[in-house]
Amino acid sequence: MTESIPLARPAIGERERELVTEVLTSGRLALGPMIDRFEERLAAAVDAPHAVAVSSGTAGLHLAVQLAGIGEGDEVITSPFSFVASANCMIYENATPVFVDIDPNTFNLDPQAVENAITPRTRAILPVDIFGYPVELNELQDICSRYGLALIQDACEALGARYRGQAVGSFGHPTVFAFYPNKQITTGEGGALVVESEEERRLAKSLANQGRADSGGWLEHARLGFNYRMSDVTAALGVGQLERLDAVLAARSQAASRYTETLVSLSQVETPHPDDPDHTRSWFVYVVKLAESLDREAVIGTLAEQGVATSRYLPSIHLQPYMRERFGFREGMFPVSEDTSARTLALPFFTDITEAQQARVCAALEQAVA
Repeated sequence: MTESIPLARPAIGERERELVTEVLTSGRLALGPMIDRFEERLAAAVDAPHAVAVSSGTAGLHLAVQLAGIGEGDEVITSPFSFVASANCMIYENATPVFVDIDPNTFNLDPQAVENAITPRTRAILPVDIFGYPVELNELQDICSRYGLALIQDACEALGARYRGQAVGSFGHPTVFAFYPNKQITTGEGGALVVESEEERRLAKSLANQGRADSGGWLEHARLGFNYRMSDVTAALGVGQLERLDAVLAARSQAASRYTETLVSLSQVETPHPDDPDHTRSWFVYVVKLAESLDREAVIGTLAEQGVATSRYLPSIHLQPYMRERFGFREGMFPVSEDTSARTLALPFFTDITEAQQARVCAALEQAVA
């Protein structure tokens, strides 16, 4: 029987096992030195002054919203084409997500649409580097500067991406990364927030640790906080992964190139938007866009019959049931996002995917769309 090809798979090596064993042997499973090692190495990897390790990318986004002082009645402009955490993080503070449509090529926020959506209640812009492709940071930073808005970058899919030669995470505004097992690197569950100032770092560390202050006892709390801590076991995985980040990014880039070289000849399949001098993608997933004439469900079924896993990437957030019920969103409000959601398909993609596996995927996809 032919082996199935999974959608994603983490690449865990002997170094990660060695570091996890080190933590287990030390007895410091939480709030130990491995957290510091992970934070320092991550900050260095993205050229940021400070990193705060947290339990998930969602936790990092929520902390970034808190740092920006966003609260009830405020509006935050973000993308409808993303994972739900991009909008949930502001709803946790009783703020309102304001969606604007996306660029049909990059799938990122359209800066002009963002500016058109600003109202007196707008407090921040939360762009998403979707599928690892960096947003138009210069234009968005200019908008924030002119209107006095905070910028929070959801780079949960973009560790290693670069915009105009600079690492995503190095631009001075709070930026959030995530390390779920399908990401470029993984800590199992986990995320991180990178910030510019020591004051932001200290506040984020406190908020993630039940509001405890830098000084004082374990049961003394300076503010309302959360249990958003990353464990040292989790951090150990991350340290091992970060030690070979460059190799991981290179392997994923090579795998993406192999897909593109093979699939570019399929007229009914649109491959991902290419890099240019201003945008260097970090390959999180490999998502194609099918022609309108194709039945995506039939394509998925044909691939599944041949042992090839796929996923519908991504449903538009505003059409999720709880979003419809709470805010009254409906079909037709963001047509580019909705059309993209209806036609995109993630193919198997992971760091150690083989050329033979990719060849099988491409052959199966070619058969499915023929």
